[in-house]
Amino acid sequence: MQSISFGQRDLFAADEYRIDGRDKVSGRTIYAADISRTGALWAAFVESPYAHAAVRSIDVRAARAIDGVRAVLTAADIGHRRFGRQLCDWPILASDTVRFIGDRVAAVAAETREAAEEAARAVIVTYDALPAVLDAAAALRADAPVLHPDAAAYDYLGPHGERVPHDHPNVYGSMQIRRNDAELEAIFARAHRVFEHSFETPRQLAGFVEPRATLVWIDGDIVHVHSPNKGPYAFRRHFAHAAGIPETQVVIEPVAIGGDFGGKGLTVDELPCYFLARATGRPVRYIATYAEELRRGATRHRTSLTLRSAVDPTGALLAHTSTVIYDGGAYAATKPIPTLLPGNAYGAIPYRVPHVRLDIFGVYTNTLPGAHVRGPGELQTFFAWEQHVDRIARALAIDPLDFRLRNIVRDGDATLLGETIHHPMAYDVLQTLQQSCAPLATESGIGRGISIVCAHTGSGKTAVRMRLDAGGRIEVTIGAVDQGVGLATVVRRVVAAALDIDPVRISVRRANTTEAPTDQGSGHSRVTHIVGRAALDAAEQLRDALATGSEADVIGRFISDHGEQVPGDLTFGACALDVHVDRETGELTVRDALFVMDVGQIINPIAHQGQIEGGFIMGLGAALMENVTLNEDGKVTTPSLGEYKLPTMRDIPPLRTILLQAPLGDGPFGTRMVGELSNVGVSTAVVNAIDDAVGVRLAHFPVLAEDVYAALAAQPR
Repeated sequence: MQSISFGQRDLFAADEYRIDGRDKVSGRTIYAADISRTGALWAAFVESPYAHAAVRSIDVRAARAIDGVRAVLTAADIGHRRFGRQLCDWPILASDTVRFIGDRVAAVAAETREAAEEAARAVIVTYDALPAVLDAAAALRADAPVLHPDAAAYDYLGPHGERVPHDHPNVYGSMQIRRNDAELEAIFARAHRVFEHSFETPRQLAGFVEPRATLVWIDGDIVHVHSPNKGPYAFRRHFAHAAGIPETQVVIEPVAIGGDFGGKGLTVDELPCYFLARATGRPVRYIATYAEELRRGATRHRTSLTLRSAVDPTGALLAHTSTVIYDGGAYAATKPIPTLLPGNAYGAIPYRVPHVRLDIFGVYTNTLPGAHVRGPGELQTFFAWEQHVDRIARALAIDPLDFRLRNIVRDGDATLLGETIHHPMAYDVLQTLQQSCAPLATESGIGRGISIVCAHTGSGKTAVRMRLDAGGRIEVTIGAVDQGVGLATVVRRVVAAALDIDPVRISVRRANTTEAPTDQGSGHSRVTHIVGRAALDAAEQLRDALATGSEADVIGRFISDHGEQVPGDLTFGACALDVHVDRETGELTVRDALFVMDVGQIINPIAHQGQIEGGFIMGLGAALMENVTLNEDGKVTTPSLGEYKLPTMRDIPPLRTILLQAPLGDGPFGTRMVGELSNVGVSTAVVNAIDDAVGVRLAHFPVLAEDVYAALAAQPR
């Protein structure tokens, strides 16, 4: 893999090494699965075998009689309690209805893992099967079963205390965007051409290797939770709410997170473990297996999208409508934002479109709960949009890259969502892509596909504590979670640059939720921006305090809510993929890849490049192999990594990256986001390349050889 950078400043040119690197490569790092306490019991759970059923009875007598079992709990023991990040609609233990295969109806604590699992198998549950709704289209029919008839009674933790009502009872969240749409239909009626295309995207796993694990122990009134959740303060809030105890009695302890990719924002094991710990008076731990993660873990939302655009004779986009339906699965508890949609339910599309109407819905089904996975909403939206514009360009006999250049946003333009863009580098990124692609091979079955994507630097708020000790060392205490990207190294390098001191004099410590200042949580490409700016604020305060002889113990803070867009807020990335398609088998091989991205100041060069390369590989896995599939009963049919494919080193093509120095960035010293940009445009570039190579279009991913073969076989001969 090759990286080329232009215009980088040397503020952070010193040799880089990662603070936690030695511990990780030597095996000294402590993850949640490594933590235990004297006397800890093991937890296991009883799961529903039905996608939708009424629970008639639960017989736990045989389970309680098994040697070593210390507690078997059902909803009758803990109460009808639900949890959620915004909407509390997911029962800790289902009481009257199960809504997907894997829904929990009982929890067991025993002296050994084997005894706990044996007891879970011994619990006898009687169900009455109910009609299951396994896709969003069926859930939206007028005669569809209502999956949450008591939804009006669910607690909502959103900012205004009440939910927006919806027309259909199976819709749990929605968003409508209207911009200059009064004459929209008239514009469509008189347009030169109108194009409408529909797309489908699958369920996919975050794919982290380190398992979800938890340990809960109670000391007097205080509940201690060791959890890999990447938003400990928000997690403390919804944990306390569901448990029915004050937040002040909950301490979320720090543990290392071995991987996230969006998947550690929601963890569901801690609450049943808490009730088991309370019932037994002993610590309780649980470690999920990868089979359990595949069988019932929350996934990227399956999505259907229909896009319609009007263009003039030159190919300029005049008006656009989108209808997007996110299959949210059985529960909306996984969603962390008030709309209850994926984080970026509709991405900041990088094209000028003056008249816009967007309708976006989240829908209940009897399937795995949909959750955030790297680039939530953006991957789905860009897959549709970048195919949509490619198809329009080819229908108008315009080169797809030239079509994008004609319609790309410029300074002062607005996104489809109505946000004004300041100093975008979209045109520069596309031009660089155009100029940097190698000549395309001339052999049969070779094609090139492109895409351009963009994303806002994540907003949020945090605080850090900084203290200078008598020996001249600086300790920085943070509550933000490092989900594997090297946060401590970033903080140390920011502070060292701000104070012009040797980084070895700075230590960075993540503390629990009683010691560290409050943090909003890691994710949405916000960490370097938010935590870095708070660390910079603390460093400036400390410098001023030392100059005046004041207290050398300060709190640095930073808040960004995107209330007003700032220059450099939107980052752009474009990729070009060269593929070979075997016409006889449909086999697809990515021969070459180029990724161009505009960047600000790079604080951590190695980690920055790792984010780009890792994101690209994750996007390639999504494009070519990853798909959580269900059978007609709603059961997962990809229950192991033998069936659910993840990319390995042998799947990675040659990759070049070109980084363009942006003049502005809203992070510390002018940094810009990187974490969720390199993965979201890969799948659509693959599909566009297939069309260029052999003239067939696929409206879905992952792209399998049999899909390409079938499309080729359907071509007129």
